[in-house]
This record gives sequence, structure tokens and C-alpha cells, in this order.
Amino acid sequence: MLAMNYRGPLRVRLDHKPMPEIQHPQDAIVRVTRACICGSDLHLYNGSVPDTRVGMTFGHEFTGVVEEVGSDVHNLKVGDNVLVPFNIACGKCTFCKQGLYGNCHEANPQATAVGGIFGYSHTAGGYNGGQAEYVRVPYADVGPTVIPEGMTLDEAVMLTDVVPTGYQAAEMGGIQPGDTVVVFGAGPVGIMAARCAWLFGAGRVIIIDQIEYRLEFARNYAQCEAYNFRSLEDPVVFIKKTTESLGADVVIDAVGAEAAGNAMQTITGRKTLMQAGSATALHWAINSAKKGGIVSVVGVYGPTDNLVPIGNVVNKGLTIRANQASVKRLLPKLIEHVQNGVIDPKPLLTHHVPLEEVSDAYRIFSEKLDECIKPVLIPPSAKL
Repeated sequence: MLAMNYRGPLRVRLDHKPMPEIQHPQDAIVRVTRACICGSDLHLYNGSVPDTRVGMTFGHEFTGVVEEVGSDVHNLKVGDNVLVPFNIACGKCTFCKQGLYGNCHEANPQATAVGGIFGYSHTAGGYNGGQAEYVRVPYADVGPTVIPEGMTLDEAVMLTDVVPTGYQAAEMGGIQPGDTVVVFGAGPVGIMAARCAWLFGAGRVIIIDQIEYRLEFARNYAQCEAYNFRSLEDPVVFIKKTTESLGADVVIDAVGAEAAGNAMQTITGRKTLMQAGSATALHWAINSAKKGGIVSVVGVYGPTDNLVPIGNVVNKGLTIRANQASVKRLLPKLIEHVQNGVIDPKPLLTHHVPLEEVSDAYRIFSEKLDECIKPVLIPPSAKL
């Protein structure tokens, strides 16, 4: 089969790989019909996440057709069109029973934090992902969800990560009616978080980034204020001034490990890798939140230490909430929102790219070319 192959930082290519096989009675084999490239994949692509091994296939956002099921799979049948959450979750461990599908212990038992994730380095279990023609899906009775009648593949693939992560970012913020919400990062998840903030009753939503076309997209799609931090003397001071010197009620970090804007953070977190990514956006989030406010973190950082102003967290009485989105928990509500038109994720998919052009797709997305918000890969086998 054809599959994306990681060859080292800034190097991906299309290769022929062996077809995946059933390895456990709870497995399924899925023929991929859509596979997005996520902003989180760029952290892998740029070499920012430890233990991202040469030869791996990325891709944790995909839909497909069930081609084969193991003997213990009862909720799926061959021919089902499914969307596959990025979490690999057993559904039975202590954390899955709490709805924390992003922290499943059985899917990644050697980790003390994150659960299993498709195509996301060996820190997340070492599973190959969906940027391929076929993929093995463990615990197939738990994660994969049959795509409802009438839902498009573009809508369905966005329910595997972007919509749930943006929604959970807003949910973790505990937004109250009338709250001012600030989102750092106008990538797909940040834009979705800004859009979802209104669903929880926000009175004002601000998004901050440095890419003008993304800011313009956010203004139109999320109906929010959008500012380029390069045009601001200091983003934190700006937020304070525009909130009567109090700060924002809720601040969302949707940037993570490769944030720009601070030379020291960039050098220590992106160039020398002395910390788990540049924590610039997290600094801004903590410092621009009001006393007693909430900081919601969905941006991806490596699993080691970061330089974070914890003293400000304590002295301001902040609450920090963070996690990988628990897609399975959120899917029933979000499917309903998409079907009812409350959330329309399709406009975020600006580039439909054949899987054969995966290298170009990564370059375009990484270098912010052609006003790309989010690319989706279409394998040749999707036409079968």
C-alpha cells in the first residue's frame, strides 16, 4: 500500500509499505478515505516531539471503510463507513471509565501521561497513523463510529480531532455568560475553539496570531476579534488594556510547542530543545488571564519540562485545565451540532491533496503557503 513515511525532521515522502494485518481479535483494518494533516503533525515534522522514529506513518485524523474485523469485534461490520477518533482507547480501564479516553492506560501502558494516539511518535504508543491507504485500528468496538447518513466525509473527518479539541478547549475554560475569552493561536483548533466559545455563552472572543490570512479567516468564520501580535507592543498589556486592566476571564493556549514571539523561549524550546517546546503562548495565557481566571491548554508540548511562570499561577489564583480531547465522550453532542448546522467544519478544509503529493502538502501547511488553513489527504484507494 501507499503510505506517508517520516524520514527525519522536515523530510517526509510517499512509500510502499506492507499492508496492515489483524494482530488482535479486537482489531479492524480500515481503508482510508480522508486523512488530515494536523498542526500537531507539524510538531513531529519539525522534530519537536521526542521519540518520533524514522519510518513512522503519521496521521491521527481519518475516516475510512471497514475492510476486515477481528473475531472479538461486534459493533462494526465490513463495509461500514467510519470516522476514527485520534484517541486509541480500550474503553475499560480506570481512565476510560471516567471518560478520559485521551489518557487510556491500556493503549499506552508504558506512559504516565498520554494514552495511545494514531501516528504520533512512540511517546503515544508508536502506532502507525492514517496518512496511508489502509490502517490497523485497535479496540475497534470502542473508537470507530459509523458516519451518520447524510454526513459528508469532510464533516466526518473534522470530528476525529479538530471539532472535539476546539470544543473541549472551550469546555475546559468553564465559560460563563458574558465572559471575555482570549484564544492564542489561529490554527484550525484555535479557530474552532473561538467558534465554540460562543456556544458556552461568551460575551467577547479575541484570537491572537501572527499570520494575517489566518486572522482574517478567524474573523469571518468565528465572528471574533482577531489581532496580529506583531502589531502589538505586548499582547499581555493589550489584553489588560482592553479588559479594563483586569485580564480575560478565560484564556486558551491553542499553540503549543512551536510558539513564536519570545527569543529566549524560541532558542531554548525550538532551537536547542532544552525545554519541551517554546512556552511563549502559555506565558501569555497565564499573564493575560484575570485573577481567579481559567487557562485552558490544548496546545501540544513535549513530555519534558517547560519554563512556565508557576508563581503567577499561584499568586493570581488561576485554574489550569489541560488534556487531549476525549473524542468519544464528545461525539454524540458534536455529531448533533454538525447535523443541525450549529457547527460547520467544512470551510476549514482549504486544501484537498492526493496522498501521492503528501510531501508538498506538508510543505504548504508548514510554511503557511497558499493561504492554507488545513489540508486533507485523499488516498487513491478512496475511489474504490
